[in-house]
Amino acid sequence: MIMRKLLLILAALSALVSTPVFAWGSLGHRTVGAIAFANVQPGTRAAIRRLLAHQAEIDTPQCKMSTIEDASTWPDCIKGERWRWAYQNSWHYHDQPVCGTFNLKANCRDGNCATAQIDRDAKLLADRKLAPVLRLEALAFLVHFVGDVHQPLHIGENEDQGGNAVKADYGIAPGRNLHSIWDGVLAERAITSARPPLVRVYSKAEKAALATGGTEDWARESYEISRDFLYPLAFGGKLPCDVKENQKIVWNNAAIEQAIPVIDERIERAGLRLAAMLDKALG
Repeated sequence: MIMRKLLLILAALSALVSTPVFAWGSLGHRTVGAIAFANVQPGTRAAIRRLLAHQAEIDTPQCKMSTIEDASTWPDCIKGERWRWAYQNSWHYHDQPVCGTFNLKANCRDGNCATAQIDRDAKLLADRKLAPVLRLEALAFLVHFVGDVHQPLHIGENEDQGGNAVKADYGIAPGRNLHSIWDGVLAERAITSARPPLVRVYSKAEKAALATGGTEDWARESYEISRDFLYPLAFGGKLPCDVKENQKIVWNNAAIEQAIPVIDERIERAGLRLAAMLDKALG
């Protein structure tokens, strides 16, 4: 019995070490995918299902793609196989210094950033001459990276790894960092408390208001949220251009309440904009 308990503890610890960290959190990405799927045209929905039927050909049994929600987290899940997929690590963000200027041509050498990959994956997905398995891979990356560019800290940052180097407490819960708060617990609270729920069929008026712009516009929005809202809110109203890795903040209840509607809108916009891209590529 003692040996069995030890084995269970070791297995749990192993899972914690090997499990990749999700951007926007698993719930955030899955919500973006679910919003998109609920709002695409019926023909697009059928085309997505046909592509998902080819998941076995990608040969990632630990990272399934049975649904668009699964596909939304697949690019993070495959980070566990670094020997095979490490080349795509830099595709999940496009750093823009909040203490500098916004320049989408910077920090994206050879297209290795989220914004460039969104445009590339949209073209691959739309190319019906390609093998379905290649288009499925493009679908998963597209769903994921559209979510990523709507997470402010995947665009605007302060030479702190998108807030990962900024130690932070979430209320009275210690031991986090600024990025993990926005990716995880804060996003989960925003999604689960949203009324009406974020996953639903949106009206034409809502789509017209939210599903606007292109990749550069979306990145600029995230950058401006980081520069004008997120970092100042975390650091007492000032833009912390001299942030050091040993600095620590507390994301208190007042900051949580201010951030929730911002996160909800980013996820809504991501889902509806993704729906428009999917309709264009697959409709």
